[in-house]
Amino acid sequence: MAHRFDSRITVWQGDITTIKINAIVNAANSTLLGGGGVDGAIHRSAGPQLLETCKTLGGCSTGDAKATAAFRLPADFVIHTVGPVYRGGAAEEAEKLASCYRRCLEVALEIGAHSIAFPAISTGVYGYPLPDATRIALKTVDGILATIPNERISSVVFVCFDFKTLQAYEDILYH
Repeated sequence: MAHRFDSRITVWQGDITTIKINAIVNAANSTLLGGGGVDGAIHRSAGPQLLETCKTLGGCSTGDAKATAAFRLPADFVIHTVGPVYRGGAAEEAEKLASCYRRCLEVALEIGAHSIAFPAISTGVYGYPLPDATRIALKTVDGILATIPNERISSVVFVCFDFKTLQAYEDILYH
């Protein structure tokens, strides 16, 4: 029998910098000072205040998360998390990736964000295999949502930049 995921979980294909939601997650590097992919897009869209604020945070460890204002983004907050670089699976990558999703939800609760949008953390230049990363993301978030009342977290959106990523999420969520 197929697993039924929490009804608060949805997927959407598009640009995470355009979504109107309480918090978007930035798949950042450990400096939090911008980079490529989602990280670069979020920094460009948020404006220079995001970089200035991130400079005060002292970086971020892999698997952890820190929040800032969203500045020029339509979201209220950016939750920065550092996913693992995939090295074949033997370096606790799965645990570190799950920790990213867990810490982001914890930070969302701390800052009062009721809705949160995630990118596909670590699946770009960090090389995490998309099917494995997708399973970890959905399983982790679903498990945590089971412990959080709907009024605390009302919506979790997995924002997929391309169709291949959207298909990976839909294959697990709806089949």
